[in-house]
Amino acid sequence: MTTSKERCLYLIPTTLGDTPLEQVIPAGNLRIIQSLSHFVVEEEKTARRFLIRCGFKGNLDSVTLYTLNEHTREQEIPAIFSGAGEADLGLLSEAGVPAVADPGALLVEAAGRLHMRVIPLTGPSSLILALMASGLNGQCFAFNGYLPVKGPERNNRIRLLEKRSETEKQSQLFIEAPYRNNQLTEALLAACKPATKLCIAANLTLSNEWIRTKTIREWRLQPPPDLNRQPAVFILMA
Repeated sequence: MTTSKERCLYLIPTTLGDTPLEQVIPAGNLRIIQSLSHFVVEEEKTARRFLIRCGFKGNLDSVTLYTLNEHTREQEIPAIFSGAGEADLGLLSEAGVPAVADPGALLVEAAGRLHMRVIPLTGPSSLILALMASGLNGQCFAFNGYLPVKGPERNNRIRLLEKRSETEKQSQLFIEAPYRNNQLTEALLAACKPATKLCIAANLTLSNEWIRTKTIREWRLQPPPDLNRQPAVFILMA
């Protein structure tokens, strides 16, 4: 905890799946987590399980959880800060780092307006881990979130990202709901040019981690990987 009286919002990374804490969460994070009593979370059940792994015992009677997810309206955010009084807050992501592909950015923005100190803690980011292992351009890259679900719109977006990558020499990162990974892979192999490179990074930090970078032409020479319900990051480089 900070030694000043300044109120803090800690951005607390969580594991990507059931990876052992000691592999990806620094010991200093655990000391901070254990010192807090107010947490903003996306899903209470997942958050409770993570906090117990971090050293909280029993049914977490001493901890207050506030829910912030895709259904939370911006006007509901002030009630979170007022509910915690003058206490510091911890923001937990469902997996990986908070406020990136995560609704927590709303809380961070509001904390800035309240002149709170926002402290990002070290932990696993699937996006950065995938980019590191891809062999693609790590000097210039863009994260595009989720692509459209409908086929024609998705194909148009894929071609736009491929063109942007070619023009700007920029790696294009995106993700998909795990149960739609196979459909996205098929769309990428159908829509992209043969020489375009595609990295697929699945189950990062887990025992079955799988990372491959090939040209679209090379991907087409083999059956596509089965990524159903496996968290994955996709990177295009034209």
